[in-house]
Amino acid sequence: MVKAYIVVFLASFCMLVIEVVAGRILAPYVGVSLYTWTSIIGVVLAGISIGAYLGGVIADRYPRLSTLGWILFLSGLTALSIPPLTHWIAGTFFHASLMVRILLVTAILFFIPSCFLGMVSPVVVKLTLASLAKTGNVVGKIYAFSTLGSILGTFTSGFFLISWMGTRNLLFTTGTLLLLAAPLFGGFFLQKKRVAPFLLPLLCLWPLHHYASSPVLDQGTFFFKESNYFTIKLKGDPEKGKEQFITLYLDQLTHSCSDPDNPLRLQYRYIRSYKEIVQWQAGKKKFFNTLFIGGGGYTFPRFIEASYPHSEIDVVEIDPVVTQVSQKYLGVSESSKIQTFNEDARWFVMNRKGEGKYDLIFEDVFNDLSIPYHLTTKEFAIELKRLLKRDGLLLTNVIDRFEKGSFLPSYIRTLEEVFGRGNVHLITLGSFQDYMGVTNRVVVTSPQKLDIEDLSRSLNSLEESGRISYLIPQRQLQDFLHQFDPVVLTDDYVPVDNLTAPNFK
Repeated sequence: MVKAYIVVFLASFCMLVIEVVAGRILAPYVGVSLYTWTSIIGVVLAGISIGAYLGGVIADRYPRLSTLGWILFLSGLTALSIPPLTHWIAGTFFHASLMVRILLVTAILFFIPSCFLGMVSPVVVKLTLASLAKTGNVVGKIYAFSTLGSILGTFTSGFFLISWMGTRNLLFTTGTLLLLAAPLFGGFFLQKKRVAPFLLPLLCLWPLHHYASSPVLDQGTFFFKESNYFTIKLKGDPEKGKEQFITLYLDQLTHSCSDPDNPLRLQYRYIRSYKEIVQWQAGKKKFFNTLFIGGGGYTFPRFIEASYPHSEIDVVEIDPVVTQVSQKYLGVSESSKIQTFNEDARWFVMNRKGEGKYDLIFEDVFNDLSIPYHLTTKEFAIELKRLLKRDGLLLTNVIDRFEKGSFLPSYIRTLEEVFGRGNVHLITLGSFQDYMGVTNRVVVTSPQKLDIEDLSRSLNSLEESGRISYLIPQRQLQDFLHQFDPVVLTDDYVPVDNLTAPNFK
């Protein structure tokens, strides 16, 4: 009986480890969104369900310990196959929408391991039952230990194992445990002739460890680490020194491009748009109290520090490893005045005391595939307004398809609910004919009416060859919004994944 409890505990523990790891191992290829987790949960549950059905059929036909051994053995092999298959399968281009692609990749990688592990419990129940009189007691205990394994597998992998071992090493360890469990619980040590087929693969595990547990890195990648929040990569050649850009990737997205030796070099167009708007404000103020929601590569915080040395700079970056990487590789010096808070931005803003603290707030946490929905809502905008000075600016980088994306119109309408219509403006990174397609836009918001004519004069004074920012007239902006029937995003209703889905069809 004790062995029965141990084996179902182990199988369920491994199952939930695989499920939690699935989100992280898929992130560099399909992002982390509502669609990703929906697919993972659905595929794993489908695998467990079908596995339980097949396990019951197999248990009735082959009620032997060897049946359990083979199921554990195949579970281990399929778990070991996940890391090497991920790059091949997830990196394949599917002629399908984003949702279908995520579902297909998830099903190919995780359905079969889930199915084999789902077979374990019904086989164990069959082998353990000696009398129908104790059916309820035996089945209840077996499923109790199975559930306990699931609970511990969830918490230990999510809170501890992934950050300690990394996803691929964790999957390799999980597969190895299942392979070791096969002869131990399958009764094969009682039949020496059957031990060899199980021991031979175990002897081959160590030579395969590096191949199975090492990620496939692009050329030029010199840093790779999995944190609790992101898969972090750096590309470039830090040995080249001056004039060398280093690119930071968080999951599958290019997040920043920085010159560690020169904070004044700005590569991305939306960052240069920030610069043009800040230069307009600099005509009125010599320094700024600034808040950056999202640190990433710290590209613009470093620019503010270098250009306006008396400014105060607060950065909220949820991932401390991203901050450490920026300090080590991307030019954030130990003596920097930049003050970093490694916590969730919503939590930071809610608990930031005082009103009218900041001249500039930069919200740079939205991308085209994964949007932290709790930072898009009316309730969060109210908190941001509280922290802004009356003449302060909120600058938000938004990525959407201008001609048919639904997130940008809804986000602007949400800000209008809080700051007032006419106080929210849209900056495109190029003239009218250039701003179609999925690209960056900058939404500029203020608690009071901006001197738009003065802003226009400032932008028009820039040389056309180097100018980035183009202000959309307010009437044209309202006409644009009316085309989409935008919704006001609230904590109770914030369908950002659905709003961005048309970009990927």
